[in-house]
Amino acid sequence: MKIPDDTQTICVVDDDEGFRDSLVWLLQAAGHRVASFASGEGFLSHWRPETPGCLLVDIRMPGMTGLELQVELERRGYGAPVIFITGHGDVPMAVSALRNGAFHFLEKPFNDESMLAIVEQALAVDRQRRRSQAHRAEVVARVEKLTPREREVMNCVIAGKLNKVTADELGVSIKTVEAHRSQLMRKLEVDSTAALIRLLLEPSAEPVDATIPDAELSSPTKGFPQ
Repeated sequence: MKIPDDTQTICVVDDDEGFRDSLVWLLQAAGHRVASFASGEGFLSHWRPETPGCLLVDIRMPGMTGLELQVELERRGYGAPVIFITGHGDVPMAVSALRNGAFHFLEKPFNDESMLAIVEQALAVDRQRRRSQAHRAEVVARVEKLTPREREVMNCVIAGKLNKVTADELGVSIKTVEAHRSQLMRKLEVDSTAALIRLLLEPSAEPVDATIPDAELSSPTKGFPQ
């Protein structure tokens, strides 16, 4: 059964079966949904990019190392937080991983409560990231409903230009600008300039590109839980 998109899953990747099982038990006891894998290759064979959550991965494993897995996931556009599990001698590698975008690293032996707190933080970051993606997708869908002229007027509105200035720049009448403005507000489902700006420049999401295209202008795994 496919994991529901709204179900966060913590993926544990570690070749040490005993350690892996104890970590899975601890996370499950804290109420989390967990999938465990004995290798990076095993994880990749089951991984689905739409699965929300975070990744706990041993930095040093036979075959594909944790660092190599991180590089491969980055290549595939994996955006969920990655937490590395390290031994004392692996700390320099873990620091390098942080520089490459890892969320955190846990040095063995680690405190269970500290580990759970870091995992909770990672899951919160993942939830916020997915909310931002959903917001952006929704805004992009609304903006795509606009005509090229409506996008031009919209850009003038968010730039703070008066209708008269917009009319002069576009070579149309003020009434035409007002009509386009009314239409774009309806299509974007906002009722004020402030609401329009909040929609397009929401801090939790990347700003939406409203530029008009030129064309318009002219197993060793336990696997994922089933």
